[in-house]
Amino acid sequence: MRVVIAPDSFKESLSASGVAQAIAEGIKAACPEAETICIPMADGGEGSLDAVLAATGGERRAARVRNANGQEVDAAWGWLGNGRAFVEMATAAGLEQIAPKDRRVLDASSFGVGQLIAEALRAGATHIIMGLGGSASNDAGAGLIQALGVRLLDAEGRDLASGGAALAGLHRIDTSGVDPRLAQARFELAVDVDNPLCGERGASAIFGPQKGASAADVAQLDAALAHFADILQAHTGLDFRDMPGMGAAGGIGLPMKALFDATFQPGIELVAALSGLDEVLDGADLVITGEGRMDRQTLLGKTPAGVARHAAAKRIPVIAIAGSLGDGYEALYEAGITASFSIAPGPVALEDACRNAAQYLRQRSRAVMQVWMAAQSIGKSA
Repeated sequence: MRVVIAPDSFKESLSASGVAQAIAEGIKAACPEAETICIPMADGGEGSLDAVLAATGGERRAARVRNANGQEVDAAWGWLGNGRAFVEMATAAGLEQIAPKDRRVLDASSFGVGQLIAEALRAGATHIIMGLGGSASNDAGAGLIQALGVRLLDAEGRDLASGGAALAGLHRIDTSGVDPRLAQARFELAVDVDNPLCGERGASAIFGPQKGASAADVAQLDAALAHFADILQAHTGLDFRDMPGMGAAGGIGLPMKALFDATFQPGIELVAALSGLDEVLDGADLVITGEGRMDRQTLLGKTPAGVARHAAAKRIPVIAIAGSLGDGYEALYEAGITASFSIAPGPVALEDACRNAAQYLRQRSRAVMQVWMAAQSIGKSA
């Protein structure tokens, strides 16, 4: 019995490695002779750095940067060798770093992400892979490019303040002081959503509320980001605001594409390639995946859907285990997931579920494995 365990992290609870280990322990409790292979996964959001370092044997490095509120924090990035670096924006400007009461979405900045890129450039990186997701900022990458030497100026020639709302006053972009090493760098952006920059499916409307944006804030930010796109188009002659994925991470991909010709790909595909997922799946009898919450949104580039797609190509059944199952999760069955389960043993508070996630994962994966073995036994005797 060969079981490949390829989950994402459970937000604010367990890393992808921790989730995989707990599932493996549950499987072994039901079937000690089973071979379990743990492949921690990610889709570009939180935990992507850990998954990439585990897959590549890369080196974790640290830098002192500003978080989304402008406070000094220690953030991690990865050196993968051969001129490659991995930057997970959530380590510098992540939503989880800031308590809900302290979130200031109108002036939250991605400046710290630019500082991480600068660190990678100083280390000699010429190929920078960025995981976009889990951001607290909604500034369309304005802070990021400011950290790299781009000046965003108002009508009086003054530098703009931090945050997405300030972009409403943007008059001109000055790239004369940009870090010269950027000319030799290639950027690859890993995204987990396909939303455009603006509009009803844009960065502000869809993701702004979870960052603390009111309805009025959403309207203000959406207009400011659209204005930024207009000025950026005037500066470069390029308009990417409607490109799928531009709404990821508060719109951070817009200037990366327009100014530095960044390429985009689904985060799950990037991590799958780095981890050798397809090779590991060869000969597997069962795949178990999961994430903290599975619902209709899981189909839009999230880890379980991506893992299921790779497994379906090899006709391997997939079971998903989630912290919770939300509206529309049944749609995943058409995407290659055989069955889905929540880890909760009954009605429990979110704090309890997060605190006891490893225990609940062991219990649920053991039960899943016992049912699987019973089904296999019945099939053999039929």
